[in-house]
Amino acid sequence: MRIVSYNVNGLRSAMTKGFTEWLKTDPADIICLQEIKAHKDNVDYQQFEALGYEHYWYPAQKKGYSGVAVLTRIKPDYVQYGNGFMQSDAEGRVIRLDFGDITLINTYMPSGTSGDERQTYKYQWLDEFYGYVEQLKTTRQNVIICGDYNICHKPIDIHDPVGNKNSSGFLPEERAWLDKLFASGFTDTFRHYHPEPHQYSWWSFRANARNNNKGWRIDYISVTTSLQTRLKDAQIWQDIKHSDHCPIYLQLES
Repeated sequence: MRIVSYNVNGLRSAMTKGFTEWLKTDPADIICLQEIKAHKDNVDYQQFEALGYEHYWYPAQKKGYSGVAVLTRIKPDYVQYGNGFMQSDAEGRVIRLDFGDITLINTYMPSGTSGDERQTYKYQWLDEFYGYVEQLKTTRQNVIICGDYNICHKPIDIHDPVGNKNSSGFLPEERAWLDKLFASGFTDTFRHYHPEPHQYSWWSFRANARNNNKGWRIDYISVTTSLQTRLKDAQIWQDIKHSDHCPIYLQLES
């Protein structure tokens, strides 16, 4: 099972920059997309069907905002749209698919960069999501959480940890939440394979940040420790450029 997680920062925009052509290279069996900023009916999804992908959409109610989708060549046994929290579901932030004994959660976690109100909501959302996952683990042992977490975990995950110590996405409370998630029985699959620095998944459009690799690692594929023995590979594909993020990749035995 090969999984990609990719914040496309507008799916229609990404499709004008070669996203579908990239799909033709067969990057993965399951493609989890975040920040699609679109509804199914205003995307040429026949392009995905022609490549053998089924597709599942959970857009935000607000047009041109947020939303998640999954393209998959492996038929899921079960699909759940949303996680039961009203504002999160209105913003299209969580979609769950079950594949045999594996539960895959594709999520676009809120950003707090626009001000205190959204930062406060981000903390609320993180608490709600953690409870949702803990409840899910009581019946589903093998869980994968992929998506844009909008949090850098450690100083190694951000190009300037000192200068960003007060920035949303690298605040102590956010980083402590990731500590709690991983302590609860999840593995950061990229760091499982790659302890080296300067590995990022998002770059600001400002100051030529991507060419200078002044980035943040805020996209993750995390798996319950029960899946560790099935891990085969994890990567960040920094050279794929349809978005201000890049795709991240996980391969595991299904």
